[in-house]
Amino acid sequence: MSFGRLERTQGPQPMSDINMTPLVDVMLVLVVIFILTAPLLASAIRLDLPKTDAAKPAEAPRFVTLVVDKSGQAFLNEKPLKLDQLAQKLTEIAGRNPDTEVQLRADEAVPYGKVVEVMGLAQKAGLNRIGFVADPPSVAHP
Repeated sequence: MSFGRLERTQGPQPMSDINMTPLVDVMLVLVVIFILTAPLLASAIRLDLPKTDAAKPAEAPRFVTLVVDKSGQAFLNEKPLKLDQLAQKLTEIAGRNPDTEVQLRADEAVPYGKVVEVMGLAQKAGLNRIGFVADPPSVAHP
């Protein structure tokens, strides 16, 4: 039996070079991001507009409240009106601002024909923006 020296093989040497693959991957991702975002940043056109008193910001569209109660009586902004008076008032409102919105509130007991008649008066006057106002259903908590 010989007790000699055991030969050992050297293990893998540590790599002393920088691995370029992850660096190249990160750089390519950054290039793609810059390519995609560059047109978005350059699309805004910067202007110094002249100033004048005639240029006023557009005011928000106004609205009027049109209510039809159970009896079929029409109310415009809480004032009771007959149908011919209502048509005249709606025409005046449309003449001042044709973008005025009509918020129509009709009792659920009002016949459909009466609601359509009031809507027709508003449209004939030139008010085409009509919104129907309703209450959300009541939720019963057990």
